[in-house]
Amino acid sequence: MYSIDFGHLSLDRIKEIIDRHEKIELSREATDAIAACRKYLDEKMKDIGRPIYGVTTGFGSLYNVTIPENELSQLQHNLVMSHACGTGETVRPEIVKLMLLLKVKNLSYGHSGAQPVTVQRLVDMFNNDILPVVYTQGSLGASGDLVPLAHLCLPLIGLGDVLYNGEVRPAAEVWQELGWEPITLQSKEGLALLNGTQFMSAHAVYCLIKSYRLSKWADIIGALSLDAFDGRIEAFLPLTHKLRTHEGQLETAERFLYLLEGSELIRRPKEHVQDPYSFRCIPQVHGAVKDNIRYVRTVIENEINSVTDNPNVFPEEDMIISAGNFHGEPIAIPMDTLAIALSELANISERRIYQLIAGVRGLPKFLVANPGLNSGFMIPQYTAASIVSQDKMYCWPASADSIPSSQGQEDHVSMGANSGTKLVKVADNCETVLGIELMNAVQALDFRRPARSSPKLEEIVSDYRKVVPFLDNDAYLSPLIRKSVEFIRRERYF
Repeated sequence: MYSIDFGHLSLDRIKEIIDRHEKIELSREATDAIAACRKYLDEKMKDIGRPIYGVTTGFGSLYNVTIPENELSQLQHNLVMSHACGTGETVRPEIVKLMLLLKVKNLSYGHSGAQPVTVQRLVDMFNNDILPVVYTQGSLGASGDLVPLAHLCLPLIGLGDVLYNGEVRPAAEVWQELGWEPITLQSKEGLALLNGTQFMSAHAVYCLIKSYRLSKWADIIGALSLDAFDGRIEAFLPLTHKLRTHEGQLETAERFLYLLEGSELIRRPKEHVQDPYSFRCIPQVHGAVKDNIRYVRTVIENEINSVTDNPNVFPEEDMIISAGNFHGEPIAIPMDTLAIALSELANISERRIYQLIAGVRGLPKFLVANPGLNSGFMIPQYTAASIVSQDKMYCWPASADSIPSSQGQEDHVSMGANSGTKLVKVADNCETVLGIELMNAVQALDFRRPARSSPKLEEIVSDYRKVVPFLDNDAYLSPLIRKSVEFIRRERYF
């Protein structure tokens, strides 16, 4: 059980919560802060004496329309209902669950005005794997992720659909089954739920967790390819890297020396004096990706431990401040750079795939014993090339765009939601290309027998061959590519 308090919630802790299917609870500290903020807001409403954005007024360009006190609850209900305008694909359940976790964390600081019962219902949804149906399109990444967060929170008021026990059902039907009543939202509460960056940040967290795994696998697969290609080890020796002290570069070079320790292939004399860039520059390219992942992590961890709705309520200072913590720019730009980094990890991988099938350094053309009759591994390289080309399209920075909305009141937006959704696609593509490289590298390695790679890499090869066989002749490759991609979802090797 993870207790949500004011402490730092790290990426590693989130991964543990998700992987172990842990339940969450609100700490006493968080419960007291939420209740105190709500009490302050309720008392403030009795003699507020002035319009407060989103509390006693309309939203966006309707900020100058004052709402009577007896209609404030309906105002918040209407806000959630009217903003649920999502289109496109549905968001992956894993990401929706992260959205719930991060929304609870955001509200737990007691600066949002949510009712304790509202936050507890979000906790209950997380713990019971009741995942709202959320759509990928609709958020501008400023004023928060209004549209997707509206879909996330529709079930609170008994509307929308949820994924529950593997079936998409109306939330009202599930609520009745569980004996839960829809929540009557109070003043400011709908805005607390919809303003925030939890759609963007959940996508970022999901992709960061995946990025660490892909980065580690890229080194393993790159080392296998280097050995199978009869590559040289000199480009990984520390003397060179001490002259250019980027942390990721140093780490990558050291990792390759570790992975290839004890390899017969890497030690044998070489006829060629240097390798192509896709091998020789692995420390520089893989290292740059590692450095970028680390940078993006610091930004995203800061974001998920922040309050990002509006307006912010400060009971002790007796202030309600309308500002812009919902603006996604701080994480939109880093998500765009992470997409570029993962794209480059796939890009250099595709070049190594090409080198392995080129029929050089004693390897047969297209990694098949009888080319001509057999196409061998010719076409997986086509697939990888098409994927990395698609990535180049996805790497156009969404954060470079802005389209004014709400009659010009919201005149600059981050488009960070688009940064997040395309980042997921780039991460998936990177995983697929690495899976194809692994298939090629192990096939090439088998043509080097009886010489062997390092004990560490041979263990992985042995496990891999249990799910993807050596190919003497042409075969149906698409299922084997899928198995290869599934194989690199393992984490037992690092």
